[in-house]
Amino acid sequence: QVQLVESGGGLVQAGGSLRLSCAASGRSFSNLAMGWFRQAPGKEREFVATINWSGTITYYTDSVKGRFTISRDNAKNTVYLQMTPLKPEDTAVYYCAAGRTAAIATRSELYDSWGQGTQVTVSS
Repeated sequence: QVQLVESGGGLVQAGGSLRLSCAASGRSFSNLAMGWFRQAPGKEREFVATINWSGTITYYTDSVKGRFTISRDNAKNTVYLQMTPLKPEDTAVYYCAAGRTAAIATRSELYDSWGQGTQVTVSS
């Protein structure tokens, strides 16, 4: 399995920016798709963004398209989520996850390693 550690969360005003990082170790990171999910209080965890093994294919949920950018640096075993401009409805715990294959995926059951999460709070 891949071990994942997220960082970069925090409190920011609406319209602001944050960049989340997810550092990976263990099973070969560069062969796997990666994803970001989020869970707001009282809601189910939802898909946010995914990137394939090489970084050439990405996909986003509609609510973040044009605002969030997922990227990866395979030399650093790290995946990123750049978020701008942030909205109050983006408030959630954000999780990164390592996929079971190299291809992008939006369903959580297609990921088998998860980080502990990082809190993002956007004030209005």
